[in-house]
Amino acid sequence: MVQAAIHPTGKVERTTGIRMATVAWILTSVYYFYQYALRSAPAVMMPELSNAFNISALGVASIVGFFYYGYSPFSLVAGAAMDRIGPRRLVPGAAFVVGIGALLFATGNTQLAGVGRFIQGAGGVFALVGAIYIATKNFPPSRAATLIGATQMFGMAGGSAGQFVVGPLIGHGLGWQTFWIAMGVAGLVIGAVLFVLLPKDEKAAAVPGSWFKSTASAFATVFKNPQSILCGLIAGLLFIPTTIFDMIWGVRYLQEAHGLEYGAAVMRSATVPFGWIIGCPLLGLVSDRIGRRKPVIIGAALVLFACLLWILYGKPGVFPPYVIGLVAGIASGAAMLPYTIIKEANPPQFGGTATGVVNFLNFTFSALLGPVFGWMLLNVAGGAKQMQLSHYQSAFLPLLYGVAIAILLTLALKETGPAVHAATTSGKEN
Repeated sequence: MVQAAIHPTGKVERTTGIRMATVAWILTSVYYFYQYALRSAPAVMMPELSNAFNISALGVASIVGFFYYGYSPFSLVAGAAMDRIGPRRLVPGAAFVVGIGALLFATGNTQLAGVGRFIQGAGGVFALVGAIYIATKNFPPSRAATLIGATQMFGMAGGSAGQFVVGPLIGHGLGWQTFWIAMGVAGLVIGAVLFVLLPKDEKAAAVPGSWFKSTASAFATVFKNPQSILCGLIAGLLFIPTTIFDMIWGVRYLQEAHGLEYGAAVMRSATVPFGWIIGCPLLGLVSDRIGRRKPVIIGAALVLFACLLWILYGKPGVFPPYVIGLVAGIASGAAMLPYTIIKEANPPQFGGTATGVVNFLNFTFSALLGPVFGWMLLNVAGGAKQMQLSHYQSAFLPLLYGVAIAILLTLALKETGPAVHAATTSGKEN
């Protein structure tokens, strides 16, 4: 009788909890959409920014790349803080900081713009880490890859909008400063909405010892696990074709190497993040359905390798205009599967820390290699203002090596999918 009376109440509480978690995940994912739009938007206004700051395209790329200098190290901060404090007290303030960063970028001052991009990255990382934390803490492990892929879908939808939507607006006369001011205000509004609507976090279990000691212990556990390092390296190598090649140099590459007009170049470049919108949830769903991670990563990486090879060396006009970029984006979605693996390969109480670590390792590639690729491009071009196809081919050939290395590293990765756990459990029972 007592159990019968309690059971419906418990079911209602669970349903309410799932609904609140769903709302929290969607709100945080919308914030991720916003910060990704800011991340990708500079690619469609490089000439305007170069003129406004009175610096070269390489100088603009360096300022834009400050985003990753904030994003990468603050991944560690966000991950550890999420485990200790929870998203409710972190994510709204982070959105507010990103809004301020956009306003600083709008000043047109190179120093303030650099600071603005840095804090856009520092605040923006709390969106991804927070959304993944909410998803994996409140939903079954069998949905992990699907939900993490769906989270990245929001981000890449923002990245696509930063090109598909912003590019035509700039092309039709919208001032670059007007755009950044508007986005700065939007960030402040998003922060306020998150503060009002995000549900309160459950109190974390008390951890013996000091905050510093427990945090250091979490980092030590995750970093000492070789699987964690492999996850970060694989994700980073699969991400940089998008973060560096497409989102910084993609539009200019299509204009200079293939003679496309600005509008057409923007639309083609935007097909890569648009492909991520499809690929992230799709590949996550496939991985969850088959119960394995490694075959999906390897298969998608092989497709990405072929697409990059064709983008750099293929004959134009063989395929319809948007196909290769779209397929490359879909295949690139496999870069999110290491985010699932690292959580499965580490203790569950360190879920936020694990996400922070893989994000740190991933985007350290973008932070360190972004200026390197820019330097290589200008070096092979001999300082010429107008780049040629051969210059881009020489500068970005290492991207192909990177994807090949990611495939080899995946072979060394331990499979952590649900099918492996099911087989292990079945073996123990027998």
